[in-house]
Amino acid sequence: AAAPASLLALTLALRTLNCFLVQTSFVPDEYWQSLEVAHRMVFKYPSPAAWSLSVLNIHNYGYLTWEWTSNLRGYSYPLIFASMYKALQLLAKDNVQLLIWVPRLAQAVLAAFADVKLYSLVQHLENSETAKFVFFCQLCSWFTWYSCTRTLTNTMETILTIFALSYYPIKGSKMGNSCKYLALVALAIVIRPTAVIPWMPLVFSHFLQEQRKADLILHNCIPVGLVTVGTSLIIDRVFFGEWVLVQLNFLKFNVLQNLGTFYGSHPWHWYFTQGLPVVLGPHLPFFIHGCVLAPRRFRILLLALIWTLLVYSTLSHKEFRFIYPVLPFCMIFCGYSLRYLKAWKKTAASFLLLSNLVPALYTGLVHQRGTLDVMSHIQQLCHHSQQSQAFVFILMPCHSTPFYSHVHCPLKMRFLQCPPDLTGNASYVDEADVFYSNPLGWLNKEFYNDTLLPSHLILFNVLEQEISSFLALRGYEKTATVFHTHVPQGRVGSHISIYRRKTEMNY
Repeated sequence: AAAPASLLALTLALRTLNCFLVQTSFVPDEYWQSLEVAHRMVFKYPSPAAWSLSVLNIHNYGYLTWEWTSNLRGYSYPLIFASMYKALQLLAKDNVQLLIWVPRLAQAVLAAFADVKLYSLVQHLENSETAKFVFFCQLCSWFTWYSCTRTLTNTMETILTIFALSYYPIKGSKMGNSCKYLALVALAIVIRPTAVIPWMPLVFSHFLQEQRKADLILHNCIPVGLVTVGTSLIIDRVFFGEWVLVQLNFLKFNVLQNLGTFYGSHPWHWYFTQGLPVVLGPHLPFFIHGCVLAPRRFRILLLALIWTLLVYSTLSHKEFRFIYPVLPFCMIFCGYSLRYLKAWKKTAASFLLLSNLVPALYTGLVHQRGTLDVMSHIQQLCHHSQQSQAFVFILMPCHSTPFYSHVHCPLKMRFLQCPPDLTGNASYVDEADVFYSNPLGWLNKEFYNDTLLPSHLILFNVLEQEISSFLALRGYEKTATVFHTHVPQGRVGSHISIYRRKTEMNY
């Protein structure tokens, strides 16, 4: 049964609103593994108009993180955004606001289609009433609201997982289509290799149920695998200039070598005690209740969820977004719970809506917004006659802000770098850590000569006290303060300060 067109229109409107009500930063990957790469693919060299400003100090207009120089990431996902950027460039509409919002709006449209697919799936397997409640739970989820319009690989993995699930042969499903669901799963794995984790029990269960096992492997699995891996290989060959199987490198790095610990580690039980409870938020009691009520055939989804949590628990580096792809599974159980609450249905629905509204709006509009707001201050330097002399140094934990995708002009910019050591050097310390161990000493050593000094410094307010003598001595004045978060932690302050160096020619 197809969902009515009015439902799609409503969902599209809601996700578009969702897109514009998310103005905060979540994790660096949102930009550095998608938009920054796409921007560099399309605008590798500044336009001739920009070159007339004699900005010859940009060796490459764009920056690729260490994952790209180590061949850990594939170009298939950034290519989606690069094609949008290319279209904007050809239409001469590549202004910075469109470069920021068009990819996010595209993600919002895909998220809306995925929401409606989830509704259709439950309607087909159960009935319209259950589908309505599952759909309601999906739209209420604060974490989905926070994440679904972001340009994260996890977001695309989640969207593809919902699409794949709608063609997955759950018992009683007449929409099951092995070729379609396997192709969508393969695409998700190409974009983010960890997508293989939640699908392992699902594909295995399908294989056990399937009467024609040889047909499934020969006519579906092998052709689909060859086409997707082949396409991914060709795309990466074009952009890397050599044959690379990035998915294998990615799994080797994150799973076998467990080098993700470089970005922090958590106790083994974190996903069960914090990860899932936080991501589910107010849905948690309904999820537990729904697990008890849901029909037997949905147990495979619960099994996939538990399996995913267990596998991720073995890796020391843990993040909320890693389990986002299994959140839609949870929504099916939450919908069941609401459907079977007799007298409390309206109260429960109102509770879900209101209790999710606060975290959704707070995380979307308030928490960690400074690192995006500060980009508009940097953008202003592009329109200045002194652009060629401007040099912006972002003195923050590395990758705190986006880069050229949110500036779109060949300004000279620099940030503190933090690639992990891939050579096995036990005494390795990255640039950001060296800086933070002695900020004042580092600055004095780095900028021993006044001609090397940046025209603008951008830093969290927690650093100001420590480097105040450097700022005063070198003639920096504060020109703006930008709010960032109510919960400053460690190197991340509550506000961001922008300093400009006073020279004969102020800009």
